Amino acid sequence: MVLSNYTDVSAMRQEILDNNLRTKAIIMDITNYRGTLRELETLNEAGRDKLAALRKCIDRMDVLARDETDSKLAEEVEKNREQYAKMLQAFRKANVATMLEIEKSNKEELFALQPEASEMRQRKLANASAGQKTYRSSALLLQQESVTDRMISISKQLHDTTQKSAATLDMLVTTSATVESTRDELLNTAGKIHQSRKLLQKYSRRDCTDKMLAIFGLILFLVTVFYVLSKRLF
Repeated sequence: MVLSNYTDVSAMRQEILDNNLRTKAIIMDITNYRGTLRELETLNEAGRDKLAALRKCIDRMDVLARDETDSKLAEEVEKNREQYAKMLQAFRKANVATMLEIEKSNKEELFALQPEASEMRQRKLANASAGQKTYRSSALLLQQESVTDRMISISKQLHDTTQKSAATLDMLVTTSATVESTRDELLNTAGKIHQSRKLLQKYSRRDCTDKMLAIFGLILFLVTVFYVLSKRLF
C-alpha cells in the first residue's frame, strides 16, 4: 500500500512538472506572438487546457495528502498551488500584453495605409467639436430651466409634506391624549380589581374560619354528649 502511494506521488510530480514546462512554453509563445487574434485564441485554449490539467493534478495530490495525513506532502501541495497561481497570473498578463500589441500594430498599419482618411477624420473631429460647443451651450440653458422647474416642484413637495406633517402631529397629539386617558382608566380599573381580590381573599379566609369553628363546636358537642352518656350508663 505504501509502495502504491509512493508510485502515485511520483506520477503526480512528473505530471505537474510536465504541465508546468508546457504551460511556460505556451506563455513564451503568447508573449512573442504577433499574428492575428484568432490564432492567439488557439494558443489561449492550449494554455487553459494545460492549466486545468495542472490544477486537477494538484487537487489529486491534495486529496492523497489529506488521506495519508502527510504534512510534507501537504507543504508540497501548497508550494504547487502558489506556483500555479503565479503561472496563471503570468498567462493572463501575457495575453493582455500581446492583445494590446496586436491592436496597436493593426492601428498603425491602418493609419499608414490611409493617411488621407486620418486627415479627414481630424477635420470631422474639429467640426464635431465646434458643433458640440454650440450644443453644450443650448444643453446648459435647457438644463438650467429644468433645474429651476425641479426646484419649484421640490418646494411644492416640501410645502405639502410640511402640511401633512402638521396634520400628522395634531393626530398624534390627539391620539396621545386618548392613550393617556385610557391608561388612567386602566390604572383605576386595575386598582379596583386589586381591591376586589383582597376582599375576596378576606372573605374566603373568614369563611374558612367559620367552617373550622363550626366543626370544632360540633366535635365539642359530640364529646360532651359522649361524656354525659358514659357517666349515666357506667
